[in-house]
Amino acid sequence: MAYEHKRIEEKWRKHWKDAKTYRVENDTAKPKYYVLDMFPYPSGAGLHVGHPLGYIASDIVARFKRHSGFNVLHPMGYDSFGLPAEQYAIQTGQHPAKTTEVNIARYREQLDRIGFCFDWSREVRTSDPAYYKWTQWIFLQLFESWYDHAAQKARPIQELVERFEKHGWTGDDDSAITGNEELEPLVQFSHSDWATFSEKHQQQILLRFRLAYLSEAWVNWCPALGTVLANDEVKDGVSERGGHPVERKRMPQWSMRITAYAQRLLDGLNDLDWSESIKEAQRNWIGRSEGALIRFALSEGSNVIEVFTTRPDTIFGVSFVTLAPEHELIEKITPGGEPRGSDGLRDAGEEPQRARTPHRREEGERRVHRGVREASVHASRYPGLGGRLRARRLRHRRGDGRARGRSARLEFRDAFQDPVRRGHRELGHQHRRRRKQGSNAHQ
Repeated sequence: MAYEHKRIEEKWRKHWKDAKTYRVENDTAKPKYYVLDMFPYPSGAGLHVGHPLGYIASDIVARFKRHSGFNVLHPMGYDSFGLPAEQYAIQTGQHPAKTTEVNIARYREQLDRIGFCFDWSREVRTSDPAYYKWTQWIFLQLFESWYDHAAQKARPIQELVERFEKHGWTGDDDSAITGNEELEPLVQFSHSDWATFSEKHQQQILLRFRLAYLSEAWVNWCPALGTVLANDEVKDGVSERGGHPVERKRMPQWSMRITAYAQRLLDGLNDLDWSESIKEAQRNWIGRSEGALIRFALSEGSNVIEVFTTRPDTIFGVSFVTLAPEHELIEKITPGGEPRGSDGLRDAGEEPQRARTPHRREEGERRVHRGVREASVHASRYPGLGGRLRARRLRHRRGDGRARGRSARLEFRDAFQDPVRRGHRELGHQHRRRRKQGSNAHQ
């Protein structure tokens, strides 16, 4: 007798659906366990092998915990909002609401055929207005809040407005520091000044405190897609989806002032029942670090290169300083008579309009190094050492023996360096002479 697996599986899938076998109730005496999968984007192609590869593993965990007496919540949803849905609709000439609905139905059918123990009553669709209204609500809460460092929590922006109306801004209030580090420091003002400011000016000041704020930033802009792309959505200077050219462009962007409450995020990880590897990944994502800002003063003019480092004790080992091609000092420290295209420096200054992969970005930085060969940088904190970092063009030998240009290095030199080198060379000559004389005497 043949094993009619299709008929048997269809029977039990219908039974699980009718009996709501995997439906989870909130109120229960059982211990709770939450199993969450990454939501797939419902494309017209349906599931690919990578989807069940991960879902099967989490399904095994969910079933094991359920049989171990846990009240297991194992939901599923669809990441159905955004660029992929928009592009698929453009390619097929259909409304995205229609194509998304059809694709989700196909995904649901395939997921059910595999027999996953999802609680479909908890289904989430990010394209559903009932869902994304809450993401918009969260943004509004961030926009209408500032972070109080004294209380270590967010507070309504209206409280800050009332403070400005009564006391103004002195610039030394540690409980309400400003962000937007790329801007000039906020100038102090009195309460009477605040009253005379226009509404536009007041809102610009408040943007320096809001947890969600608008500022200009370098982004990956894709004209063909009409949107900004993340770094991992750009491959070799073109968009991963569609292969369209991507430019590096400075544009107004909404940002989150995560640095204001980074420590609170880190402290909150200690109370989560997560694996240490996941916690460490979160710590790295938050990216909070302690260190010092070191300013290298250029030998000509009053400009400085400001560098953040977590190891200020290694400052004496600095061998070079790298400037991004779009850095504002590039044009100022470039020799004025250098023709366009020479050494690739000017070309590198124009290249930020084209998005670069890490390899191409490194090439751009190398060209910039070659262009700052005449820039001298002083370690201003230690003037007594007479030390300076001087950029000059170097050459080194490759493995095949051919010489090629190397990026300019800002080498540490001091007043005693040259005499010491001469002394070492002289000692070396004396040593070789003695060895040669000894060899002749032996013969």
